[in-house]
Amino acid sequence: QVQLVESGGGTVQAGGSLRLSCAASSYTVNRNSMAWFRQAPGKEREGVAFFYFGHGNAFYNGAAKGRFRVSQDNAANTLNLQMNNLTAEDTAMYYCAAGLLSGRDWRRPSTWTYWGQGTQVTVAS
Repeated sequence: QVQLVESGGGTVQAGGSLRLSCAASSYTVNRNSMAWFRQAPGKEREGVAFFYFGHGNAFYNGAAKGRFRVSQDNAANTLNLQMNNLTAEDTAMYYCAAGLLSGRDWRRPSTWTYWGQGTQVTVAS
């Protein structure tokens, strides 16, 4: 059974940085893809970043472009999300996802099979 465990969330001042990690068990990351999503109170879950381990390609959505960066740690079966220059609008629960349904838009939550429990990121302005 695939399990995803996020860590690294917390409270940071605006302009600061956080590094999130997602550890995957029973899931071979080096031949698959994973993604980070976030969900703010009262809002829909939205895709933040996508990473395909096979080619090392990363894609970013919306406000994540230019500020966030995903990186892999194949040995630890982990996907990291480095978030810089954080603003209050980045406050949300952050989730990692695995098991993308083939040919689907990675930004849609419904196209992912496995989810972690989430880690809270709060940016104080």
